[in-house]
Amino acid sequence: MNALAQLGMVSDLPRDIQNADTISANAENKDYFISHDGEKFAGNHLLIDFWDAQNLDDPERIDSILRRAADAAGATILHGHFHHFTPNGGVSGVLVLAESHISIHTWPERNFAAVDVFMCGACDPHMSIPVMQQLFQAGRIEMDTFRRGRVMQRHLRAA
Repeated sequence: MNALAQLGMVSDLPRDIQNADTISANAENKDYFISHDGEKFAGNHLLIDFWDAQNLDDPERIDSILRRAADAAGATILHGHFHHFTPNGGVSGVLVLAESHISIHTWPERNFAAVDVFMCGACDPHMSIPVMQQLFQAGRIEMDTFRRGRVMQRHLRAA
């Protein structure tokens, strides 16, 4: 349990209180897998493309907005790292979350950002999108959603 506490996985924050309808857990061993629509899975993984976007070349600003996006989704930030490329000014970076991660790669010369948001537990990664859009002001957003780590029926008995 101490290792989980050090990683931010155990908390008394209201966002960490698990809803029995969405998160399966028992008192001794929390299970951060999600139960929804009759399926049990590790987490929601969003692949978001921001096209005709702005503000793609400032790593500090991108770091700040992704941190706000993680907070909006109810996630716990553990660490962040962002790199600024020259001469085009693109940024690649990641926020490591207790609930997984948010990563980004930008191409200012194409007005494009590719963002990857993967979260388990009670977080809602969809809540991060409007926050990111405040900075990027994208003309078009494309998104694919995946349920990662789907538990097959034969595995439910053991889970």
